[in-house]
Amino acid sequence: MVKQYAMIRRPVESRILFLRGHKVLLDSDLAELYRVTVKRLNQQVKRNAERFPEDFMFRLTPEENKFLRSQIATSNGGRGGRRYPPYVFTEHGAIMAASVLNSPRAVEMSIFVVRAFVRLREILASNRELAAKVTELDRRLKTQDAAIHDIVAAIKRLMKPPSRRIPRIGFRSGAPQQ
Repeated sequence: MVKQYAMIRRPVESRILFLRGHKVLLDSDLAELYRVTVKRLNQQVKRNAERFPEDFMFRLTPEENKFLRSQIATSNGGRGGRRYPPYVFTEHGAIMAASVLNSPRAVEMSIFVVRAFVRLREILASNRELAAKVTELDRRLKTQDAAIHDIVAAIKRLMKPPSRRIPRIGFRSGAPQQ
């Protein structure tokens, strides 16, 4: 089993994109993981459309597709490439796709995909925790800086000689008294 995972060119985590508030996989990446053609994957999805609500799968808009094409070098339409924007699958959609494909490879890889999404979720959660800790440390540092600043200011005030003049005691000779 481990050897089969090594055959994947890119790790699943690196294929996960963030679109419209969802973590998704492109249909071409999912087809490669399940070792089927994109055409076969999309045929099975269309035949079982009732299993794929919009929170499981959606088609990219032309703008999203154009942006992704420029970012990840997907094939160029009009030169033998894709004619339509790709579908993207959320975690639940990727699992549902494995169930409609119903091949041993699809079932095996669906477990792999779920684990990748879970790892990504854990990484995001740990980053949020780290960000919260840094914010708290920054807040504490600012309050400590203010306290240290107050202490230094008090020490400087104590180090200054008194500013009031002490009257001289005694007589002055040769100068008239006023």
